[in-house]
Amino acid sequence: MTDRSKKKVVHGGYGKRQHEKTQKNVLDFSASTNPFPPMVSWRCDPFFLTHYPDDNYTELKEVIGQTFHRKPEEICVGNGSMELIRVVCSELFGQYHTFFTETPTFGEYEFSAHIAGAEKVDVPSRADVCFICNPNNPTGTLRSKAEMISLLRETERRNGVLCADEAFIELADPGQSLVDQQNGSLIVLRSLTKCFAVPGVRFGYGFGDRDLIEKMEARRPPWSVNAYAEAFALQAFRHYHELEQSRIFIKRERTWLIDHLKVLGLFCAPSSANFLLIETGRNVDELCKKLETVDILVRDCKSFGLPTSIRIAVRTRDENRCLVEALAACLR
Repeated sequence: MTDRSKKKVVHGGYGKRQHEKTQKNVLDFSASTNPFPPMVSWRCDPFFLTHYPDDNYTELKEVIGQTFHRKPEEICVGNGSMELIRVVCSELFGQYHTFFTETPTFGEYEFSAHIAGAEKVDVPSRADVCFICNPNNPTGTLRSKAEMISLLRETERRNGVLCADEAFIELADPGQSLVDQQNGSLIVLRSLTKCFAVPGVRFGYGFGDRDLIEKMEARRPPWSVNAYAEAFALQAFRHYHELEQSRIFIKRERTWLIDHLKVLGLFCAPSSANFLLIETGRNVDELCKKLETVDILVRDCKSFGLPTSIRIAVRTRDENRCLVEALAACLR
């Protein structure tokens, strides 16, 4: 195991930790969740707290299947999509040995593959397993469906597996999703965390070939989706269509943010997602510390190999205005 694979991956979402540290409320731009989530009225029946969940999650998979026109046996669930990434690696890297990820991208693919014993290669054509985050984190770049299908076909020809992580696609353009592709060389991962702004619930789900899903479900720890997460998910999928309105509002605020950040002399990578990668032209340690003093958190991108960049979530207009004003003061 490499030294890198011994350390946990750095993530955004520092708000709770900062609150515990300072006892102050913060504006957390380090967590990229939906600022305009559907309103979901839900409750967890106390009856379900006195019983183990159905580890097959029969009702939940039926609801997901109806939402995406997939069979329940083609669906896996887990304690966030992060658990599913670990399960995918645990299952695949008994049979396969090499993997590819983009640079920069979400660090958990490489970490999980390494701890499963796999070796990273530099190009997709040499990889047994390709991990593609679409849209990509932290850049916000969205690959077209045609491009993803082309990559899937190439992966299929060499008997490999494409793992498409679509954690942010509902907030970008779900029309580019591979969720409707039934292929033995494809796994599609999703999450409710981002699109319904419920990172504390921890619920992820995925789609794939029936045989592979069965193996993944066997590797998943029993009852890993708790009763609260299941109850929320069952209601959330009934509001799934309302995410169209979220996308409209996010696009409007993203455009506003980009325009105002340009005035500050900051470069934003083109993004289709609910976050922006910003090049500051300087080491961001001091900037992040200054923003913390005014109770604003951003994601420094050193762990992505981008020491002069920050990633910020797109939030509401008032919150975005607070960030722009704080950045203007801190960059002086």
